[in-house]
Amino acid sequence: MQEKTMVADTLAGINGELTRYAGMIAQSENKELKQTLKQIRNACEQSQEELYQIAREKSYYVPASKATAEEVAHVKSLFTQGTL
Repeated sequence: MQEKTMVADTLAGINGELTRYAGMIAQSENKELKQTLKQIRNACEQSQEELYQIAREKSYYVPASKATAEEVAHVKSLFTQGTL
């Protein structure tokens, strides 16, 4: 497996975790649990940002605003095919 693919998979996993933490935080009525979940979420966000920074430095990740029309078309085709 290529490093770029592993980075993309890891970022996708982190993004999923952040979504789950948001849901758990919103549903928790226990203040201590809510605070702990927020701390874990914050650490997860920090890891995400660090990995995004590495990906940007290695040109693995191109923000959508900087993507070429060809790159956007490729992602759209993957989405349409159900690959993404």
